[in-house]
Amino acid sequence: MKNIHSNIYRPNYANLKKAKKNIENNNVIGLPTETVYGLAASAYSDKSVKKIFKLKKRPSFNPLIIHFKNLECVKKDVICNNYFIKLYRAFCPGPITFVLNKSPSSKISKMANAGKKTVAVRIPKHKVARKLLKILNVPLAAPSANISSRLSPTSASDVVDEFGNQIKFILDGGRCKIGLESTIIDLTHKPTILRQGAITSKEIYKILRKKIAVIKKSKVIKAPGQLKFHYSPGIPVLINKNYPRKNGAFITFGKKFKSSKNHFNLSKKNNLREAANNLYKTMRKIRKKNYKSISICKIPNFGIGRAINDRIKKASYKWQSK
Repeated sequence: MKNIHSNIYRPNYANLKKAKKNIENNNVIGLPTETVYGLAASAYSDKSVKKIFKLKKRPSFNPLIIHFKNLECVKKDVICNNYFIKLYRAFCPGPITFVLNKSPSSKISKMANAGKKTVAVRIPKHKVARKLLKILNVPLAAPSANISSRLSPTSASDVVDEFGNQIKFILDGGRCKIGLESTIIDLTHKPTILRQGAITSKEIYKILRKKIAVIKKSKVIKAPGQLKFHYSPGIPVLINKNYPRKNGAFITFGKKFKSSKNHFNLSKKNNLREAANNLYKTMRKIRKKNYKSISICKIPNFGIGRAINDRIKKASYKWQSK
């Protein structure tokens, strides 16, 4: 299909060089990763980071994830420990973010890590993100390319839906393979998952051979995704339902639900990874069809299902008691 948006660019070498120039000129670009699309800018530039916060309308206390090309680059800005090295070797590049102590010599903007002594570090796997990082001399601050509290984008056109022409340059890397944000694990003390994702606590346990805590409520915001209300499609979301509201849509999972005009099945095959990949895409589609609410059936709470349930619980936060 022909690209109808003038600000979406194919990720060829010429356009990667243009993306590099944009980063060097302190501009913000749209960048694909294997999880979701991000708003990317130089992590070393206060000017660039300030633009990200302004575009996203993001509270200044909520730190950004910093994307690096490799371990050598990570070591320049954070203090690595044995937990990190083990998990890096097992899962990187990939959909996992590590909260580590910031190095005293780090050049990362204090705004990017919200003035904290820690940094959220990720090494993305998506080939477009990796190609860009390879030709840059700086790491990228790259939160999800959405207005704060809204749905994350899983395609280049979703980024346009969010920001229109405010983002002048978006690299098109196709639809994201995973479709949910990265797992975030705090490694500054006892390994603790701050946000569920495609890499599960069970998988992390197999590497560290230590019990992995999963935080339930966040008193201190150390990484993205810890706010109570997030991932919202902009209409009421109701969870663990068996039918939709009047004029509402119904998100289902598995074979037991019949097809209907207002029913949207995340995976008829009972495949949780397929469901995760379809979640934001489906919620965005429902919103565009002008349904007044979204009811969601019970989703199995294991594996990546835990991440799905985390997202829909936060999307439903404003309406849980109504």
